[in-house]
Amino acid sequence: MQTLTIIQPDDFHLHVRDGDALQSVVPYTAKQMGRALIMPNLKPPITTVAQALAYKRQIQAAIPAGCAFEPLMCLYLTDKTTPEMVREAKAAGIVAFKLYPAGATTNSDSGVTNLFNLLPVLEEMAKQGILFLTHGEVTDADVDIFDREAVFIDKIMKPILNQLPNLKVVFEHITTAEAAKLVCESGDNVAATVTPQHLMYNRNHLLVGGVRPHFYCLPIIKRESHRQALIRAVMGEKSHKFFLGTDSAPHPKHAKENACGCAGMFSAMTAIELYAQIFEQAGALDKLEAFASQNGARFYGLPENTRKMTLIKQAQKIPESVQFGESEVVPMCAGEEINWSIQSVA
Repeated sequence: MQTLTIIQPDDFHLHVRDGDALQSVVPYTAKQMGRALIMPNLKPPITTVAQALAYKRQIQAAIPAGCAFEPLMCLYLTDKTTPEMVREAKAAGIVAFKLYPAGATTNSDSGVTNLFNLLPVLEEMAKQGILFLTHGEVTDADVDIFDREAVFIDKIMKPILNQLPNLKVVFEHITTAEAAKLVCESGDNVAATVTPQHLMYNRNHLLVGGVRPHFYCLPIIKRESHRQALIRAVMGEKSHKFFLGTDSAPHPKHAKENACGCAGMFSAMTAIELYAQIFEQAGALDKLEAFASQNGARFYGLPENTRKMTLIKQAQKIPESVQFGESEVVPMCAGEEINWSIQSVA
């Protein structure tokens, strides 16, 4: 039976919520990943070093015995963030600040209203070597939801990159050909994370035959031509600029299957197996290790993980749902068989 051994991967974009829900989902990631970058959009958001360190301790308490897993912390960028807060974050080991344009996604009400007002903060981030992570969408009411990322590139991303050429930027969970092109054509200070859902699905999966709420995420899944562009980018000539970031974002089943269902797909349960299937189907399984285990570590200035993971070509069936605090969450590919399983991490 076919096996594949790679350096233990990292997840550079992960949501684990808090409380009992956190206790339910952290073990899935801890058993797979060496590290994960934890998103700060809780209620209230993680905006200070003290909050981030307390949140890190909560996550560490949920790590199963025997797992060599490290949560990496970032802070939520707001209109009130200052250069002094950037310096404090650097001293405390915070690795990044995350931009949520106000109203762009789950728990983004405290997000930035005008990024250009924060240029002194971004300049200090460049000086300190702290990364700038961006949810790259505009939220203007007159912009079609499928065009938000492309408009963000022209109105915000390109001007920021022109003004701050030394700022290290991760364009998070990219979804479009325009975003892939921007990353490929930018300098070595610009990289991107790519989710399994945006590599596997197009908007037909969300909309054909009725609205399927468990395929609803933000940024929203785009047309097939964009999915194909992402596949080419993560496996192409500039593939070193792209790395694993699941954007795994669990929500209770009842909150997804709702008249106003929330955005997010829960992939942490079988994240690396999903990526293995994607890369195999594209005929690029040999590129999985760089994408999952090397490119992100290099961009963040981190050493590669010392453990190895062995995957085996053995089908596994994803459960219809799993426990999520006092509720349940529907995982990505629920009820389906996927082609790969983890054999060992050691």
